[in-house]
Amino acid sequence: MSSDTLAQAPTAPEIPGPPAVPRIVPQRRYGQWTAALVVLVLLGLALDSVVRNRAFQWDVVAEYFTTGSVLRGLWLTLWLTAVVMVLGFALGTLLAAFRLSANPVLRAVGWGYVWLFRSIPILVQLLLWFNIGALYPTVLGVKTVDLLSPVAVAVVGLTLHEAAYAAEVVRGGILSVDRGQIEAAQALGLSRWRRWRRIVLPQAMRSIVPPAGNMLIGTLKGTSIVSVIAVNDLLFSAQLIYHRTYQVIPLLMVATLWYAVVTTVLGIGQAYVEKYYARGTGGTR
Repeated sequence: MSSDTLAQAPTAPEIPGPPAVPRIVPQRRYGQWTAALVVLVLLGLALDSVVRNRAFQWDVVAEYFTTGSVLRGLWLTLWLTAVVMVLGFALGTLLAAFRLSANPVLRAVGWGYVWLFRSIPILVQLLLWFNIGALYPTVLGVKTVDLLSPVAVAVVGLTLHEAAYAAEVVRGGILSVDRGQIEAAQALGLSRWRRWRRIVLPQAMRSIVPPAGNMLIGTLKGTSIVSVIAVNDLLFSAQLIYHRTYQVIPLLMVATLWYAVVTTVLGIGQAYVEKYYARGTGGTR
């Protein structure tokens, strides 16, 4: 066979290979890394200034951190927070029921309470209750001064203030439940109590728990305001010590660290409670 014949012979078609896979090049985020580096440097400098600054007197902080007077003040702060939250949410739930009632009088009373106690600053409320004897010297034949101790004034003032906000939290949680589920429960013949316990409340808690947890932490820190009426809480205990020793900054750091510790513990507990009530929603916390 000649070379011309070989040149003219048909060749087998080329089988195309798989398409070339494009090479993925990660995006370079120089701005983000630079910003992160700057933030870390600034945080390091701030931490170094706090640790190395002798004015903080960390040895004095360690000395007074677990003293008896500070721990007693911490206990009163925790007790006051727990009592105010329980009473505040109990009254707030009742007020939320008033706000959602079909009775116009109850709705007006609930709205008026929330408006009034959210309008008056908590410090003003405490001072008014502390000086209530100027308005009502006696109640049922008992002197008001003897009836309301500073701790009782703190409980009353903080509870009434807390209830106004708790009412709106509870009302918002109840309104977040789909009305169709309540109607379906009615169609199944469930009693009013079972509807609230099995249908409304578990779903409402998903909306109630996060703001309630924030209120708990806010109440814990807000109790420090009762020091103005000489309630021996954590801050007032620290103040009593530094009025005697003139070591203001270290004692304020003692109170600050205790507030940070308790707030951290409450925040962890809040996360677990939120996770519990978020079951079945598919969401992550």
